[in-house]
Amino acid sequence: MNSFQLYVEQIGMFVDAAGVAVIVVGILAATVRAFLVPPPTGLDRYMAYRQNLGRAILLGLELLVAGDIIKTVAVAPTLQNMVVLGAIVVIRTFLSLSLELEINGRWPWQAKPSGQS
Repeated sequence: MNSFQLYVEQIGMFVDAAGVAVIVVGILAATVRAFLVPPPTGLDRYMAYRQNLGRAILLGLELLVAGDIIKTVAVAPTLQNMVVLGAIVVIRTFLSLSLELEINGRWPWQAKPSGQS
């Protein structure tokens, strides 16, 4: 493996590690916030906690997908690796859309209800 591939693989691993770190820190922050900060108006504590958890997981998933793309395309762009990457991206995209629906109560392409920022 040449130095460029090694460098890119390390970047991909760093992005993966950042994704995991975002999820872990997000879980901790959402948990602390659930106990110490009153929920926004109109939400109970449980729903606010779920929304904060969902946001952390969503951001972490985006970083994990980015890391997989970097590692697969730049390091080992074989047909088998591309198929596996495609499956991973499809599954994570489905999870992201599901989380978005859970967090905001609407699909990402739907307009925001009036009065919501």
